[in-house]
Amino acid sequence: MNEIKNIIFDLGGVVIDIERDHAVEALAALGIEEADALLGKYAQKGPFLQLETGEISSAEFYDLLLPLCRPGTTTTEIRDAFEGFLIGIPPERLRMLRELRDCGYRLFVLSNTNPVMYNHWIDNKFRQEGKSINDYFDGIVVSFQERTCKPDPAIFSNLVNRFHLVPSETLMLDDSEANCQAARSIGLHAIRIDNNGTDSMKDVCRRLKEAGLKK
Repeated sequence: MNEIKNIIFDLGGVVIDIERDHAVEALAALGIEEADALLGKYAQKGPFLQLETGEISSAEFYDLLLPLCRPGTTTTEIRDAFEGFLIGIPPERLRMLRELRDCGYRLFVLSNTNPVMYNHWIDNKFRQEGKSINDYFDGIVVSFQERTCKPDPAIFSNLVNRFHLVPSETLMLDDSEANCQAARSIGLHAIRIDNNGTDSMKDVCRRLKEAGLKK
């Protein structure tokens, strides 16, 4: 921990609590029979993957899903069902981010996400302290803007190169082991976050804070 100067956070499963089954059930209730197959915890398929990789816009996403839904379904209902994937951001996690920056760390986001969630739910939840997501991080890289998803090493390299990070001084926190392995493949340190286990975000951030205060 003592050599770390930069911390990269995944959003879903690390900063944001998620529950995939909530979204699957809500989308299935709208008539999307293949919701379970299309919506994965770590990787999406079909229109969901196209949206996440920036191949289609939000409007095109809704145009593809509406024919799969029961008659009369609205785009707002699809959005709300899809966002059921995201449960919440505990206020203590936002406090952790602020405290880590106070210790001198540079913080970044590297997340597989989509414009539907990012520009609505995620934007709103990061405002619970009267700030925006950009007030918590020094840089943000998201899949739909990069047109590729983790674990493609290219998206990790994009972040490193864009913000001139030294890989050996940079730690990735992600809830997917495949993503952690991809981070390590380009020289980053990585810890798989398990918010129900010993390597929770709370515990890892505590260790980072203690190391930062000793510098």
